[in-house]
Amino acid sequence: MKIQFCGAASGVTGSCHLITTEKHKILLDCGQFQGGKAMEAMNFEPFPFDPAEIDYVILSHAHIDHCGRIPLLVKRGFKGEIYCTDATADLVEVMLKDSGYIHEKEAEWKNRKAERAGKAFVEPLYTFNDAVDSLKYIKPVLYDQLVELNEEMKIVFNDAGHILGSAITELWVEENGNVSKIVFSGDLGVMNRPILRNPTIIKKADYVIMESTYGNRLHPENSTSIDEMIKIVLKTIQRGGTVVIPSFAVGRTQELIYQFNRFYQDNSEIKKQLENLMVYVDSPMATTATEVFRRNAQVFDEETKEYILKGDNPLDFKNLKFTRSTEDSMFLNMDKHPKVIISASGMCEAGRIRHHLKHNLWNSKSSIIFVGYQAEGTLGRMLVDGVKDVTLFGEDIHVNAEIHNLEGFSGHADRNGLLSWLAGFTEKPSEIFLVHGETESKHDFAQTIKSELGYDATVVDGVSEFVLENHKIVNKEQALREAVNQEGVVNIKKRISDIHYDLEKILYNTQLAMDEELSPQRIAEINNIVLELEKMSLNLGSAVTKQDHTEPCCAETI
Repeated sequence: MKIQFCGAASGVTGSCHLITTEKHKILLDCGQFQGGKAMEAMNFEPFPFDPAEIDYVILSHAHIDHCGRIPLLVKRGFKGEIYCTDATADLVEVMLKDSGYIHEKEAEWKNRKAERAGKAFVEPLYTFNDAVDSLKYIKPVLYDQLVELNEEMKIVFNDAGHILGSAITELWVEENGNVSKIVFSGDLGVMNRPILRNPTIIKKADYVIMESTYGNRLHPENSTSIDEMIKIVLKTIQRGGTVVIPSFAVGRTQELIYQFNRFYQDNSEIKKQLENLMVYVDSPMATTATEVFRRNAQVFDEETKEYILKGDNPLDFKNLKFTRSTEDSMFLNMDKHPKVIISASGMCEAGRIRHHLKHNLWNSKSSIIFVGYQAEGTLGRMLVDGVKDVTLFGEDIHVNAEIHNLEGFSGHADRNGLLSWLAGFTEKPSEIFLVHGETESKHDFAQTIKSELGYDATVVDGVSEFVLENHKIVNKEQALREAVNQEGVVNIKKRISDIHYDLEKILYNTQLAMDEELSPQRIAEINNIVLELEKMSLNLGSAVTKQDHTEPCCAETI
């Protein structure tokens, strides 16, 4: 078995790792390179493999640097299956369609310039229709569900706590009667963050492929960044300015909405100061992504579920407004009232955020708050690093606005978070590969792993290939015991108990809701969900009560 690192090997974008066995080829992610012209140009280079030979893509989550070249993969011959969590599948549809649209528009813009200059036309990386075509290969599954790809391979997705649907992948591969286990961290989230659950601790692996974005940095406490953000907002509106927050449409925007919701509802002193302040989410994709979040409450953390069961929508409040049209977006920059504008993209490389920066960077009354990682070469990184002059839409802009970088909002685990997750393995993995980090970050984190855990880690620098040799003899039966163990039985019992508790609250809220005059659409929606719930509850009853005639090893694990 071999692994070839084809992306996120020299930086933090373009995640793509190829696993080759005697019979199959699997891609872990197929992401887009982001961060300046040189990085963007890498997307047009041929894949270092034949897309038609790939059997499966295992997708960790829906950020473009992890899924953004899937339509290109399909366009160049891939006809296999793409596995991801159900929430990721919903988000990927939004992300890829938007990405295809952007590539088309960028190509149109370049071709208008090329025509005037007498130069050759360019083709988009892929189109909106290419993105739509790629979606038919996606196979959504649930967290913790054991999925048999074929006779030699099984996967389980575990919650990574990074964005909605993000997953840590456990992959079991059988070769010559022995089974190796690969764990791919994807992007790991931060402990105790709102909306999402904590990253799952994995106990065993032969090989670990691990991100290292913040491998040599620590985040401030999230609560500190939240407090700092509201102070900046209050200070800015008092001087009549606008707060502009470049934010990733998926994940970060929803967390910001959640936090603003708390300020508008829970803190009476601050609530009074915010009473007339509007918060605008100016990103069609972020608007659609927020709707996807609302439809996938099954993967929220317990605190957020409790809000929902009490009848509160944590992703909405009266001063929140979503803008979709170009006209509404333009109006925000003509309106002189103090306001908060949350807009994509998070690194300021494209989208409406660049217009808002053009209209606010020069204004000393305004503030720009960065709440996520800024890759090298991006406009966001330049502003965070203190550049004083930028060019936007052909116009030179001098930076007078206050620039703030609140790293406590980061969706990536910091050095201690990464180390804590790795320390959760009860046995030393045979190999640990560090990817998805700048060179210095990866090397520093490898040294931390050595000093703190005594493990040697391999720093992946550039496209490279490694042969994986399993030093332990594990057969199929032993691997199945690990995949479906007694701890899983305990978790099943707890989940059934939790469902019973949730249904009691839902029943109470349903009785209240049914006393109101509901629209036909809402009644139909509730009825359809109830029918699905009835079907699944009966299937659960059948599965629990049927006689088990499987082999003894499996009977012990169920």
